[in-house]
Amino acid sequence: MDAKRQPHLQIRHVRKTFGATVALDDVSFEVGEREFVCLLGPSGCGKTTLLRLIAGLASADSGHLVLDGQDLMHVPARERGFGIVFQSYSLFPSMTVAQNVGYGLKIRGVQDAEVHQRVGELLEMVRLSSQADRLPWQLSGGQQQRVAFARAVAFRPKVLLLDEPLSALDAKVRGELRQEIRRLQRELGIPTLMVTHDQEEAMSLSDRIVCMDHGRVAQVGAPDELYCQPATRFVADFMGVSNLLDAATLGRWLGPAAYSSADPSSQSAWACVRPEQIRLGQGGEGSLQASVLSVQFLGNLSRLTLDAQGQQLIAELPGRTPWVVGDTLPVSIPAAAVHWVRPH
Repeated sequence: MDAKRQPHLQIRHVRKTFGATVALDDVSFEVGEREFVCLLGPSGCGKTTLLRLIAGLASADSGHLVLDGQDLMHVPARERGFGIVFQSYSLFPSMTVAQNVGYGLKIRGVQDAEVHQRVGELLEMVRLSSQADRLPWQLSGGQQQRVAFARAVAFRPKVLLLDEPLSALDAKVRGELRQEIRRLQRELGIPTLMVTHDQEEAMSLSDRIVCMDHGRVAQVGAPDELYCQPATRFVADFMGVSNLLDAATLGRWLGPAAYSSADPSSQSAWACVRPEQIRLGQGGEGSLQASVLSVQFLGNLSRLTLDAQGQQLIAELPGRTPWVVGDTLPVSIPAAAVHWVRPH
C-alpha cells in the first residue's frame, strides 16, 4: 500500500444525534499517514459536527475513532495531540505573531531557546518572518490565517484539522492560500482533514474527498473519481455542474444505445453528462436542434444554457462562444460521455 494511504486515523461507524435529529449516521472512512482529506458537503450535512467529534470538542453516541491503533473516543481533546485551525483564526489579540505561534509550545513546557528556534522556522515557512513582532490586528486576513496555521503545527500534531479556514477570505487571497496550505502540508507531512463546502477548494487540495449528504458518507474517492465517476445523483449534482437525464430522455440522442449502456440493476438510474462533454454545432445523426437560453462568459470558458426540444442542458466550451441568446444550433451527446448514477 502507498505509504500516504497507510491508515493513520480511522473513523468507524460514528453516529451522533441531537434529540430526534440524526446528525451523523454510520460514518466510516480513513485518513492516511501523509494524506490530505476533505470533508465536503452542503450546509447541515454533518461535516462540522464530525470534525468537532474528531477534535474531542463533542462526543459521539457510538462508534470509534482510532489513531495508530488507539481508540480516542474517550480521550480528552487536550490529550489527542491534534492541531486545529478555525475559520475565525482565534488568535490572541494581545500577543505578537511570534508569541501566538509559540503559545502551544510554551504551555507544553518547551524550553525558551527551542520555542524561539521553532517559531523562527515556522514563520519563515509561512513567509511571515518580517511580521514576527506585529499584533494580529496589524495583519491582513490571509496573514492572520497563516499565523493560525503555523500555531497549529508548531508542536508537530499527529493530525491537523481545518474547519473551513479560507471561507472568510476574498476569492484571490483564498486561491493563493490554498496553494500555500497544500505546500506546507506536503512539506510537513502531517495527515490533514479539512471541512469545506467549496467543491473547487476540495478538488484542488485533496488527495481524497469524503462527500457527505444528510449525515451519511455518499462517496469517498480521489477528486477526479468523484467528478468523472459519481456514485449517486447527489454526488453528480454537488461535484461541479452536471446534466442529469433519464434513459428515455437520453434515448432521443443515443437511441437504443442509451438503454443498453444503463445499469441493468436500476431502471431508475440517471445519466450524468458533464457540460464540457456536450458537442455543439456538429450536426448529423444523433444531434438535436437546441436554442440558446443564456450565455455566461466566465473568462476561461463560456457556459450556455440550452433548450433541446423541452430538455434544458448546460454546455461549456473554452473561451468565448460564437453563439448568443436566441441562436439555434445542433447539439449531440457522445455515448462515451454518459456515466450512470444511482438515484440515492
